[in-house]
Amino acid sequence: MAILFHVMICMVFSSPLIIAKEITIETLPKSSFQTYIVHVKLPRGRVSADSDELERWYISFLPGDEGPSTRLVRTFRHVTTGFAAKLTSEEVKEMEKKEGFITARLQKKLSLHTTHSPSFLGLHQNLGLWKSSNYGEGVIIGLIDTGIAPGHSSFDDGDMPPPPKKWKGQCEFSAGCNNKLIGARNFASDTWGPPVDDYGHGTHTASTAAGNFVPGGNVFGMANGTAVGMAPRAHLAMYKVCSDEGCYEADILAAMDAAIEDGVHVMSLSLGGGSIDFFDDVIAIGAFAAIQKGIFVSCSAGNSGPFSGSLSNEAPWILTVGASTIDRRIVATAVLGNKDEYTGESIFQPSDFPYEDMPLIDAAGGNVTTGLCEPGSLDNIDVKGKIVLCQSGGWTDPIDKGQTVKDAGGAAMILMNKERDAYTTIADPHVLPATEVSYDAGVKIRAYISSTSTPRAAIMFRGTVIGFPSALTVASFSSRGPSSASPGILKPDIVGPGVNILAAWPQSVDYYPNENATFNMISGTSMSCPHLSGIAALLKSAHPDWSPAAIKSAIMTTAGQLDSAGGPIEDERHLPADIFALGAGHVNPSSANDPGLVYDLQPEDYIPYLCGLGYTDDEIETIVHQSVSCSNITIIPEAQLNYPSFSVELGASTKTYTRTVTNVGEANSTFSVEIIRAKGVDVGVEPCTLSFGKVNQKMTYEITFRKSSTSVVNGTFVEGAIVWRSAKRAVRSPISVKLVR
Repeated sequence: MAILFHVMICMVFSSPLIIAKEITIETLPKSSFQTYIVHVKLPRGRVSADSDELERWYISFLPGDEGPSTRLVRTFRHVTTGFAAKLTSEEVKEMEKKEGFITARLQKKLSLHTTHSPSFLGLHQNLGLWKSSNYGEGVIIGLIDTGIAPGHSSFDDGDMPPPPKKWKGQCEFSAGCNNKLIGARNFASDTWGPPVDDYGHGTHTASTAAGNFVPGGNVFGMANGTAVGMAPRAHLAMYKVCSDEGCYEADILAAMDAAIEDGVHVMSLSLGGGSIDFFDDVIAIGAFAAIQKGIFVSCSAGNSGPFSGSLSNEAPWILTVGASTIDRRIVATAVLGNKDEYTGESIFQPSDFPYEDMPLIDAAGGNVTTGLCEPGSLDNIDVKGKIVLCQSGGWTDPIDKGQTVKDAGGAAMILMNKERDAYTTIADPHVLPATEVSYDAGVKIRAYISSTSTPRAAIMFRGTVIGFPSALTVASFSSRGPSSASPGILKPDIVGPGVNILAAWPQSVDYYPNENATFNMISGTSMSCPHLSGIAALLKSAHPDWSPAAIKSAIMTTAGQLDSAGGPIEDERHLPADIFALGAGHVNPSSANDPGLVYDLQPEDYIPYLCGLGYTDDEIETIVHQSVSCSNITIIPEAQLNYPSFSVELGASTKTYTRTVTNVGEANSTFSVEIIRAKGVDVGVEPCTLSFGKVNQKMTYEITFRKSSTSVVNGTFVEGAIVWRSAKRAVRSPISVKLVR
């Protein structure tokens, strides 16, 4: 029997709202066959091999007693030299003796981590980036996800051109693929048939990235408007890798391998595991192969926030995306008997629910278990006709908590956040009148209940409110840095909309009569990732000669640090978000289209960096798909990589690094540096002015860090930035410094 270890927060499949369950890693009895991912060298004297030759080479590593080809689960060509196979641990030990073997390990299961967000991001029809990129026309976005609903209106191909001639992909649906949805394949090893989306996640992410214009998109009548993705004229290809069993690593690698072969331009993965060395990280390995082919890779940062060091997908060749709120709320206000009001959210807002005072009861009543409103926990409590205060958390999702209240005869529910979620509220499709309020509001409501013998409350449904003053905060669940796999690279890279995002859904959650235009509102870094994937597609369309690193640089160096009211972007506590929550800042697509300067990197530039991480030659070969000898390479520290941000550990010794920028603006342009000082650190830049005379000209500068004070707490993180300013542009690089003695 499989033993399940819960290791990370992830997405729930079982309800229309998706945010938070666990991923699992399974271990089986030692004698059982298990799926191993095996990395090997190419045959001696070969720098490449065709598919048939590779498969014969892979089979040569397998036991020959029962038809070795039957043991093969997956073979890889582009993402790595290797394969997945059913093996015992004893067979792996024998395999280790064979020439060409590098490593083998058990595969893991990874987890899954809009009407208004385009306009919130400054994307408007016939203007700006949408116009200059022709809405992403000619770009193919490949999504590695749960499948797709091919008949949805978001994937109609009206006025769409045919896919580029380079496209070599397949469609496994008998009907439904067209000039919008140009490819759909199923790589989930435990499901059969075409890549139907049984969960909604893939349909939602695909339409967020590149859904076509659909008027009247809404859920329960809320957030009504024209639903559209970031790159509405980009093509989509879906690679299904997830099922109710999870997302197996071998399937993910196989899907990434196929996407590279098929010819996608952008790869989007809203899934991941915890922090892991890059040579053991299948997404990092597949992503490196992708950038070698000029493919941009965007990944979710994970939903394990707000805890420090909780990131997924940390490799520097990946755009790691955190989640933020937008300025739209689906407002449901709790009004207490003392007239205090607390703003919350709910997507279900029944018009026939009376706005009148009702008895209010705290489900906890001094008991933590009943306070969580777990199934059956209210059976012995009189909640009939009352509004019930429930606590988030435990093993029950918010919708099921409402079902518990409803089953016990409760009239409505006020759901208070966990303390760690603070002010990040989610608009759920509840089964009864309800509102989710902040932790602070919940504490005050609980205090009110304790202060009177006859507590009463009402819920006022206010509908969709746009222009909310506290827009643009980092979501509580958004995973935080610093990076564990590579502390010298600042992560996450960027944040984008990921809270209460409305996008396509395979089936109705509100009995909407048009079954081809069903939508749902869900939250997670899974939602922010496809926003950035779509924006990358727009930039690729507008600048087809830009490398993946140049596109990433443009996104990061033009990101915003201010909210809609002009103050600093805050976190879930309404405190200024730190650099490990925000990364470079909040994405600004229009500014990213004209960054002025970019920090570019080619795939081979990462090899000295990987050597500097202390990886062995074989471990690096697993990532870069070529032989490497670190002893013959000038190794660089992490902070020396030509990255658009800085992450430095600073002791008594001065640290100096270089960066090279490429002019992608006007031929004749001059940039002067502005230094935003980090507390306790002196930063110097030389030269302080960069004058360019032509487009694509490169210039290099040195940046020096030294302590300005000895009175610092060991391990303290401080942050600052440098900004290269011209008459028209500001190119900002954030700085994180860990002060050590």
